[in-house]
Amino acid sequence: MRRCCVLARVLGVYWVVSSLAIAQEAQAPRAQEPQAKTEAKQRPAKRLQHGSAKSYMGRPIADVMSFEGADWLFRASREVEERPEEMLDALQIKPGDTVADVGAGAGYTSLRLAKRVGPSGKVLATDLQPQMLQMLTANARAAGVKNVRAIQCTPTDPKLPSGQVDLVLMVDVYHECSHPKTTLQGLRKALKPGGRMVLVEFRAEDPDVPIKPEHKMALAQVRKEIEPEGFVFKESLEFLPWQHIIIFERPADEASKPQDPPKPTTEK
Repeated sequence: MRRCCVLARVLGVYWVVSSLAIAQEAQAPRAQEPQAKTEAKQRPAKRLQHGSAKSYMGRPIADVMSFEGADWLFRASREVEERPEEMLDALQIKPGDTVADVGAGAGYTSLRLAKRVGPSGKVLATDLQPQMLQMLTANARAAGVKNVRAIQCTPTDPKLPSGQVDLVLMVDVYHECSHPKTTLQGLRKALKPGGRMVLVEFRAEDPDVPIKPEHKMALAQVRKEIEPEGFVFKESLEFLPWQHIIIFERPADEASKPQDPPKPTTEK
């Protein structure tokens, strides 16, 4: 009888100790995930097939990044990799300007632009995906920004008002346009005479830029595609670590044309 009592007490103590150990293990913080896994979560989940021409003027057209990868657009390393404020400083945007942020995504650049154009200016933020625009609208509301207008565009129509835009800005976007020629025609129509179009693109000339080739563009290729559509090349700024800032203008005098432009090429 005494042996049974002793055994019961021993088993009881063991049960209490085991329960405490399990409880402590459940409450203990989990070890951090390996860095590679954490970084992988920050990358776009997938890309949308554009379903049209796969190349234009000899370069591949990249697929559009899905809204499921929107968090990657706000990655902390982007501040160092792309220096967005310095890029915008170089464009000398004025209060009261109307700026079109084409391919705005969830608003990473749009919210910065909104501060620069001020209450008297406006930002026309376009994107193909309604989910991106929903996130952009929510981000603008959370930031108290009221001068950003979300516009759902199409692959062939920017959906911008004619002749009312001072600056068209495309940050890491143009290389994904599935219909470059018609897109450029629409953007030119939206610009005021003398208005500017700026493309920010990763340098294809630099093999050390850690971006897939289809998401890079060479300056010569950009000029080859843009100038035949009636834009005048002004300059390319090269102070960013990985990207060109390529500036074009819709001529104030519509009679002026680029000198010896390449012949227009249909989309293929």
